[in-house]
Amino acid sequence: MTSEGDPGSAAFGPQSARAGAPGGEHHVFAVSDGTGDTVEKMTRAALLQFDESNVILHRINRVRSVAEVNDVLERALTAHGIVVHTLVDDSVRQHLIQRAAQAGIRAVDLLGPLLGDLEQLFATRPRVRPGLFHQVNEAYFKRIDAIEFTLKHDDGQGLTTLPQADVVLVGISRTSKTPLSVYLAHEGYRTANVPLVREIGPPGALFDVDQRRVAGLTIDPEHLQTIRRERLRRYHHPDGKRYADLRNIEEELEYSRTVFRQNRLWPVIDVTGKAIEETANEVLKALGLVSV
Repeated sequence: MTSEGDPGSAAFGPQSARAGAPGGEHHVFAVSDGTGDTVEKMTRAALLQFDESNVILHRINRVRSVAEVNDVLERALTAHGIVVHTLVDDSVRQHLIQRAAQAGIRAVDLLGPLLGDLEQLFATRPRVRPGLFHQVNEAYFKRIDAIEFTLKHDDGQGLTTLPQADVVLVGISRTSKTPLSVYLAHEGYRTANVPLVREIGPPGALFDVDQRRVAGLTIDPEHLQTIRRERLRRYHHPDGKRYADLRNIEEELEYSRTVFRQNRLWPVIDVTGKAIEETANEVLKALGLVSV
């Protein structure tokens, strides 16, 4: 089974004798006004139910005019093939159905009947925008990819592929790096977060990243102390009391401010008392990923 690309430009002609496919081949024309992914996959799924090895599948996408429909039908007529289509525009779809019937070409409408039933159910007209399924699919897979990337790059992991991140968050412990990363991932941004630890220093890989993608996070020391105390209450922390000691927290924050001053391209976002959504929006604006 093979595929071909766009339709030719031959003029539509009258029905000719249909004594069978030339050379014993069977031609199926999968026609779409979008990318053609849906109609091709559905057609291939149906073809798998047949033990036919001499089927040629022609994927023809972005068919959005009567003239383009006529070109497809002329090709199908010449090849003694059938047409399977998922055309959204009602006028173009009806033209294909009518002209195919006149020429004796078998045309299978995969989308029209369903749109008609849904129109009756919802008592409203469909949007008639070609390619919507591909757009939704693309956004979905982008989000899944971003989530997978983010989980692999949490808390300083995956440093070798850090430059592939859309956003890199830097800050000391409990400055909302992980929840913020996950939120941004759900928005479709590949996000990594890197902890700042005085005793270790920032990893070299952090400076292999486009520095315009890096944002620093800071927080009020007393607010951070409250967060860390709560964490100590819930979980046993190896550093114990020092982890929530206010003086230690102030020293950590001063260290982070020193790192931020040395890297002037990094915008610094104060997360104190802010919802994750609010902080995420500030980060995206500061990095120029959304309009202000």
